Amino acid sequence: MSVWRDLYRGDNQFDFPKLWRRAASISAVLVLISIGALFVRGLNLSIEFVGGTSWEVSAPNVSVSDARTAFLSVSSAASTIQTVGPDTVRIRSSIENPGTVAQVQAALAKTAGVTSNDVSVTTVGPSWGKRITAKARTALVWFFLIVAAYISIRLEWKMAVGALVAVAHDIVISVGIYALFQFDVTPATVIAFLTIMGYSLYDTIVVYDKARDNATRLTGTGRYTYTEVMNLSMNQVLMRSINTSVTSVLPVLSMLVIGSVFFGAPTLQEFAIALAIGIFVGSYSSIFLATYMVAVMKEREPEYRAIRARVDSRSKIEAGTRRVSDEDRAALSGRRLGTARAGAGGPTTPRPRPVRPSQAGRPGGAPPRPRKKKKKR
Repeated sequence: MSVWRDLYRGDNQFDFPKLWRRAASISAVLVLISIGALFVRGLNLSIEFVGGTSWEVSAPNVSVSDARTAFLSVSSAASTIQTVGPDTVRIRSSIENPGTVAQVQAALAKTAGVTSNDVSVTTVGPSWGKRITAKARTALVWFFLIVAAYISIRLEWKMAVGALVAVAHDIVISVGIYALFQFDVTPATVIAFLTIMGYSLYDTIVVYDKARDNATRLTGTGRYTYTEVMNLSMNQVLMRSINTSVTSVLPVLSMLVIGSVFFGAPTLQEFAIALAIGIFVGSYSSIFLATYMVAVMKEREPEYRAIRARVDSRSKIEAGTRRVSDEDRAALSGRRLGTARAGAGGPTTPRPRPVRPSQAGRPGGAPPRPRKKKKKR
């Protein structure tokens, strides 16, 4: 309970710099796995990008094997057959011949026990997918340029670099997950990826804006390095980032569970999966990657290098002072320990009694006898 109370009040004291390097290593591994999955398995592109025909039928009594049998009875072309939603079967193939498309539609309707009109058919040429891909690529380039310019003017160029690297990290990992698990990449998925970029930037800019305010206020004292400033900023906005992530992921999970499972809307499923992945990855990169990159670049500036040198020097002096104090404390404890042992009946050396000069030469140091005064006659 105390942790959540501190988070709510902004009094938490997490040491983020200790986690940054470990998180950067994890990110590097995830990026390598994602790139490997893209080259080895590739993306499972929908017909909107590669062209072909898609047949969908909603029938609870039709399985994937039944649909495959119906398709093979008409054509031996390569196809992909999968279930979408609770009771919908989808067949995708590169067939574009209208006669063959109608035959597959009739065979699938016969297997499902429905009419041909109940089997939805979508035929798309490959040129449409190429145009969409080119436009998405152009939009991505313009997005990066505009965002870089805005953050550079509003904050500074180092923060723009950190934010764009975090966004690229989110996109690569999200696309890698799609390649690894062979999720369908549809136009809805592309829209979700664009939404992911905006969300990731929003969370990152909130942290950067707080860091800029703290740097303006604390750097003038010469007592705080930029890493400490960034760590303080992260602790102050951590609860805001958690609240933003939770409030964003709840409607996405609603679309994923209610829309796709109960209502059987495949488009909602495709959109929600991409958004859910992007929200989790974006929250992670905003906290552990974007802040780490800016802290590393800012620490190399002459001003912060001088502050770092002063802070390290002061830390060494304080550490030396503590070490000397510990030695004095140990020596004092040793003297007290010896006295305590003596009081407990241990062997001790009697302290000699001081001898006055008038007592010198007398046995036992006895005091001299008083002289008798002579009476005057």
